[in-house]
Amino acid sequence: MAGHFEPLPGGGAAAPLDEVEISILRSLAVQLMELIGPGEEPAEGADPLAALFTDGPSEPPSDPALARLFPNAYGGPDEVPDDATHAAAAEFRRYTENDLRARKREDALAVVRALDSLGPVGGSEHGAVDGAVLRLKPDESRQWLGALNDLRLAIGTRLEVTDEDESGELLRLPDSDPRKPMVMAYLWLGGLQESLIETLTA
Repeated sequence: MAGHFEPLPGGGAAAPLDEVEISILRSLAVQLMELIGPGEEPAEGADPLAALFTDGPSEPPSDPALARLFPNAYGGPDEVPDDATHAAAAEFRRYTENDLRARKREDALAVVRALDSLGPVGGSEHGAVDGAVLRLKPDESRQWLGALNDLRLAIGTRLEVTDEDESGELLRLPDSDPRKPMVMAYLWLGGLQESLIETLTA
């Protein structure tokens, strides 16, 4: 897998994807939506206007991957916060996490919808692989960038990736290691993310 985005005239980005890549990306995006979950949903029959002002959770998620996606706004990840820092982080989370969850779900859903709308190109003849060319508008590119970033954060947390060594040790894992497929997906998503950033800053 060597996904790579190229800029489109007038903005946006395009990347050829084979059937395996499409399947993996779609599966990961669906799993991301399941991980993020619905958040605090208003009760059935509740006033939709009042739902806009529903408070979110005040404590970080217990799942490490979710805690990475929804970190505290104050204090570092390895820092034991004092009472004032904890109170500020809880207050900030209470008013922002529901919106952040909704945005992250929308980003992942945009990935699924874009992949589901692809039409096949090429074919198995002459050695070509069945697949399609993904074309994204600028706003879709930003949603994809958000989803790719969230996927890498979640997978990186599961793999216990550190800032000091993002890929060196991972690349040296033997093929027999059960983490190897997740590592390959993590690195592939990194390539997609990097090339998509380049199209947005070109």
